[in-house]
Amino acid sequence: MKLVRGAWKILVGIKDALVLAAMLLFFGLLFAALAAKPSPATIGNGALVLDLSGTIVEQPAEADPFSAFAGGSAPVGEFRLRDVVRALDKAKDDDRVKVVVLDLDRFAGGYPAAVNEVADAIRRVRDSKKPVLAYATGYTDSGYRLAANASEIWMNPMGGTLFTGPGGSQLYYKGLIDRLGINAHIYRVGKYKSFVEPYTRSDQSPEAKQASQALSGVIFDQWKQAIAKARPKAKFDPLLMTPDAVVTGAQGDIAKSNLDSGIVDKLAERIDFDKRVGELAGTNSSKPAGNFNTIKYAAYLAANPLPTSGDAIGVLTVAGEIVDGKADPGTAGGDTIAKAVLDGLAKKKLKALVVRIDSPGGSALASEKIRRAILEAKAQKLPVVVSMGAVAASGGYWVATAGDTIFAEPTTITGSIGIFGIIPTFENTLAKIGVTSDGVRTTPMSGQPDVIGGTTPEVDRVLQAGIEHGYRQFLTRVASARKMTVERVDEIAQGRVWDGGTAHQLGLVDRFGTLKDAIDEAAKRAKLDPAKVHAVYLEKEPGWLATLAAQWGGSSDDEEEAGGDVFARISGDRQAVFARAVGDMRRLTKSSSIQARCLECVGMGPALPTRDDLRLMDLLLARFTK
Repeated sequence: MKLVRGAWKILVGIKDALVLAAMLLFFGLLFAALAAKPSPATIGNGALVLDLSGTIVEQPAEADPFSAFAGGSAPVGEFRLRDVVRALDKAKDDDRVKVVVLDLDRFAGGYPAAVNEVADAIRRVRDSKKPVLAYATGYTDSGYRLAANASEIWMNPMGGTLFTGPGGSQLYYKGLIDRLGINAHIYRVGKYKSFVEPYTRSDQSPEAKQASQALSGVIFDQWKQAIAKARPKAKFDPLLMTPDAVVTGAQGDIAKSNLDSGIVDKLAERIDFDKRVGELAGTNSSKPAGNFNTIKYAAYLAANPLPTSGDAIGVLTVAGEIVDGKADPGTAGGDTIAKAVLDGLAKKKLKALVVRIDSPGGSALASEKIRRAILEAKAQKLPVVVSMGAVAASGGYWVATAGDTIFAEPTTITGSIGIFGIIPTFENTLAKIGVTSDGVRTTPMSGQPDVIGGTTPEVDRVLQAGIEHGYRQFLTRVASARKMTVERVDEIAQGRVWDGGTAHQLGLVDRFGTLKDAIDEAAKRAKLDPAKVHAVYLEKEPGWLATLAAQWGGSSDDEEEAGGDVFARISGDRQAVFARAVGDMRRLTKSSSIQARCLECVGMGPALPTRDDLRLMDLLLARFTK
């Protein structure tokens, strides 16, 4: 009996210890969250520091509170486009902000339209006669698009900048699929609908290459024009066209060649840059050399919240891949977004609706569900204005057909009007290991589509007919929304991707403008004064635990995370390529519905793997490196 009582006491003691540990962890996290919460009262005179360690996106994905503390690969930081622009526009007229600092050492880029909008906001700060200083070990194309608008561009003398321009290699898996014996059954419409090509070809089709070349050429020309306008005295052409001659002419000193060409203004170590910032922002004599009075980005945003006075204009964000069902921020779940629209219409007393689209597309079913929910706003006699962000193609453009008018940017990537479906079957794969299948059928559709025995000709014809019907639906929606004939839409559709400028000429876009321009237009259509309205964003706000995880994950100052030179970037790209290959194969086996998705759109953005790709890559590495 004593033994039982002793064991019971031990178990109770273990339980109490676990409860105490859980309580300590909870209150520790709660204290950290409260301590990390920015306070407007902390804003004083100093330098507003924009440490853009990550990508600029329309809607950041919600941080995973568990992976943030558990280690392993993690996505880079994400900065909401409208927040960055708001901070810069406030800083322009804020006497407390003595200088704006752009830390671009770990900037991973963004789609051209998003980067351009931030660059324009930086230029507005500089035009207000407020100094803007940029620093990096080496600038990427996107990073330099921002830095070019700074009043002083600094770079580490051990670094260097080489511009690459849009373009590069795409992975193709036809050889691997054949070797594994997988049958990739492709059902598609549109000669330019190239999303399926990695699974059906070993190289890029002539049609896809033509469309990609045209799109890349326009985007690159716009980049060069913007850089030339921002830095008219810099000599860019030699570094763009003959980089080898420029670098060898400088005896391999890339940084010196950048300085001689006027691409950067100063070569110096970080401490020298910090001292320069201190001259402008002020310093604390009790702290080590190189310190300066700092205004943190998060605190500055908290001190300058969004306005809440006036009539409400709803802003619905459709960002990321469009998928069936529910999804967290950063991915456009059809059910989630449709509910956000309907809830907003029922509870927010909206006077108009702006649909902000930043998506390369995805599920046609989910795209239609979102479009149908938006039409409820029209049924309530609300004006609906579409604002295209960096990319609004395929399923993204499907959603856009619900709008009364469409705004875009010249570098917005849009179009890709076409759909497809993929069903992989594994009869040949199984045959390689001696596994076969057999059975009886009562109809041609019995057991179909059969992933272990293959599809029948009747099923292939049915599925292809379904895809063609879906394409006609897509054409009809576009024709009705854009007041064109179906035949004319078919001419400019076929899955081809367009830049915003060309899309405007073709009639797929009405006007150029930012999200603010779209909100102003929605107010005018509702017969309201644009100066007397405020935006209500119909999206889920991250919980406190996710916010804490984001701060925790982005707080590391480890030296290994610092921006590197050209060789360091190549090393980092290896992981991204492997993760992308893993993700592509995952998507081949995962696709479960008719898709309206754009391949070229993904290639024009930052080459970064998704969170799911990274998780799967970690699992594979753990499995095969033991």
